[in-house]
Amino acid sequence: MKITRNTIAKTEIKKLISNSEVALSHAEIQHELNDLCDRVTIYRVLDRLVDEGSIHRIVNVDGVIKYAECHDCETQHHHNHLHFSCEKCKSVTCLEDVIPSFKLPNKYQVKEVNFTLSGLCPKCSEV
Repeated sequence: MKITRNTIAKTEIKKLISNSEVALSHAEIQHELNDLCDRVTIYRVLDRLVDEGSIHRIVNVDGVIKYAECHDCETQHHHNHLHFSCEKCKSVTCLEDVIPSFKLPNKYQVKEVNFTLSGLCPKCSEV
């Protein structure tokens, strides 16, 4: 049986990510927490939440790692959905209704997929 520690930092970080419509970077999380904990603690909590399967990492087109809540991962942990990175506002959004497809040559085995599209999000397209 795996024992997990629930700290105030973990609870607040998980709540922040769960309530966000877009994926959040470490810096964005640290800013929103208003000095609740130090940056190392935030990294540790994010790693723990990823290991527990409640959030997942997204690398945007600029190479910045962002974090989003996991959905529909109770039976099998997967994130083979698209992510959209807005070039203007820098938001990253999970597009779970769009299922990417690809065909690999024989003998290649996929373990993880990270699809990130870039362009303008609906909010930035209106301007």
